[in-house]
Amino acid sequence: MSATRILGPLLALLLLLGIGYGIFVSAGRKAREAGERLAASAVVEVRGMIGSEKEGFFSDPRVIDALAKHGLKVQTEKTGSREISQRDTAGYDFGFPAGSPAAIALKKKANASQTFTPFFTPMAIASWRALLPALEAEGLVRQDSGTLYVVDMKKLMDMINRGVRWRDLKNNAAYATGKSVLVNSTDIRKSNSAAMYLSLASYLANDNNVVGDPADADRILPPLSALFLRQGLQESSSAGPFEDYTTMGMGKAPLVMIYESQFLEYQSRRAKPNPDMVVLYPQPTLFTKHTLVPFTEGGRKLGEVLSTDPELQKLAAEYGYRTSDPTHFRDFLKSKGLEAPETIVDVIDPPSFEILERMISQIEAKYH
Repeated sequence: MSATRILGPLLALLLLLGIGYGIFVSAGRKAREAGERLAASAVVEVRGMIGSEKEGFFSDPRVIDALAKHGLKVQTEKTGSREISQRDTAGYDFGFPAGSPAAIALKKKANASQTFTPFFTPMAIASWRALLPALEAEGLVRQDSGTLYVVDMKKLMDMINRGVRWRDLKNNAAYATGKSVLVNSTDIRKSNSAAMYLSLASYLANDNNVVGDPADADRILPPLSALFLRQGLQESSSAGPFEDYTTMGMGKAPLVMIYESQFLEYQSRRAKPNPDMVVLYPQPTLFTKHTLVPFTEGGRKLGEVLSTDPELQKLAAEYGYRTSDPTHFRDFLKSKGLEAPETIVDVIDPPSFEILERMISQIEAKYH
């Protein structure tokens, strides 16, 4: 057999193989491109209003990637939680305020059929270790199993209303100033954390009962108004006073009403937790539920994913939030060398939306 007779069929075979490979590669590339186009078309962009305390969570690349696995791309606009319930919902897919009262108002306004509460956090007071001797000497603060509790919130409210000054406190060498004892908060007209402060103060003023009657609300309100009116300039969202606390120190912010999650997130982001900062847990306190109210199907899907996806629940715990699975929160504390009570028992409910709005509106009128 001649070489030509052998090479001819071989070259033809190689040519056919080459053509087949080219078709295979081309088909594979087209399939990938089609798959990418399909995936891109499957991504739903949702836009929503959120409380400022959740901005870091939604901007985390890990959260963005986890949401993308569910075909979600989220755009957020931060604003005060109470403001969210008052804004026009047109053009948004969801609202995600802090606190049940704001969420209830928003649900009613948007005529939403359901809501989602992926995580929650107790209200707390950020303070300084140097102030503990004075606070303990006054019988306000006690330590129990590593946790600092404000055991006499009623006495603290009374001191504020009487105009007691820091220099009047016993054992107060660290902060003997002429400033009045106050708990700094956000603007009661705009923010949930201030509304939670009012809820707690109203409970104490109403003989340790949730205010449920308009007459009781009107009766106890005059001294409660001073808790906010005497503060001066107030921020519209919870990030503001907490930023003052972390950047300006004890001189500006000796006592600040915060979400526990803010304190834990801040300390967890440092190379070492700041030992001068302490978090005080009021007895009683309130849980702030971070409740997502969907306006569209995309918003509903986001609420469901945030509430059920284990990866997102774990990431929420890394921002100091408590979830339905306490192991996420426990693991977060252990990994960062932080301490917080695993269970908080002395918890009250805020007043109804109508009663709370009645009190806020009356305080708001006094600003003018």
